[in-house]
Amino acid sequence: MERRKSRKSVVEPAFQGARRFEELHVFIDGAARGNPGPAAIGVVVLTRQGRRVAAFGEAIGEATNNFAEYTALVHALRLLSVYEVDRLRIYADSELVVRQIQGLYRVKERSLRSLHSQVMSMLGRYRDWSIQHIPREENREADRLANQALDGAADISSASVRHDLGLEEQPPLFPEEEEGGGG
Repeated sequence: MERRKSRKSVVEPAFQGARRFEELHVFIDGAARGNPGPAAIGVVVLTRQGRRVAAFGEAIGEATNNFAEYTALVHALRLLSVYEVDRLRIYADSELVVRQIQGLYRVKERSLRSLHSQVMSMLGRYRDWSIQHIPREENREADRLANQALDGAADISSASVRHDLGLEEQPPLFPEEEEGGGG
């Protein structure tokens, strides 16, 4: 039986219950160790004034870096779907994803086409949206959340492997004699 993780809200307490935002800034990042390899996403949502609305990182399994970048955007847009947002500003350090969303580059990779279509459909609900390429240094928080999720997935994965191989902590083979034992 698979155990479900209880998930705490990714929305900051000050914004729980909010329904409308004049403008939101969304920073996304995808990370893959190996290409493809273990991958994760990071998302940070801020108000125009820089107050954090939500932030999360999540491991997504084996994927390419570009697939992870698109997945971060899809997850961010799903999170925002419960809000009314007048202006949406999206920032990513993946030039490829940004240019594809802007319509400047074609989506050649088959595995990205459905994600691209999904993103474009989801963006259709916003009257005013933009996506902008930013240097990695300006995307530190989303990058940190993605890498933190990757590190957490690696820890869980290695613990699972140790368990599967019977390498978890076991009693010593030759326990010391108990004090006061006969002999």
